[in-house]
Amino acid sequence: MSLDDTQKETVKNWIREGAKLSEIQSRIDSEFNIQLTYMEVRFLVDDLGVQLKDESNVEAKEEPSNEAPQEGTTAAASSEDDTELIPSEEDLPPGLNGVSLSVDAITRPGAVVSGKVTFSDGVKAEWYLDQTGRLGLSPEKEGYRPSEDDVMAFQMKLQTELQKGGF
Repeated sequence: MSLDDTQKETVKNWIREGAKLSEIQSRIDSEFNIQLTYMEVRFLVDDLGVQLKDESNVEAKEEPSNEAPQEGTTAAASSEDDTELIPSEEDLPPGLNGVSLSVDAITRPGAVVSGKVTFSDGVKAEWYLDQTGRLGLSPEKEGYRPSEDDVMAFQMKLQTELQKGGF
């Protein structure tokens, strides 16, 4: 994914206007003629450092306090490095805990890492990350598409597991 600075600013403006990931993905394809997967768009948004406007995020936002973090929570680093925090299961927004994910002990051929996921509706799928960084999902039910909330939960849990594994 190679967006120039002007394109990145345009994407940031779309996000500020309230565009959802699927809308951003479609607009990048139609306006920049660049095809990205949903996961690549999610990573792009993370890289740009812009928060998606989401009704659940508005409710979940709290004012920052000067208190020390309580046991079992993670505090943000005060330096401006690129350290990412690994969210705990409790840190996930409500409704996103219905997705479970595992990483295979023996990686699927042709993949860097692979595993299995069960979405909140009980549908199971195999996932893999290939050498180019593309994420593949192979559901048991042909033509199955998980809900946007399930995709977000899957991505967050996958990122957590990959960070734990050193990826």
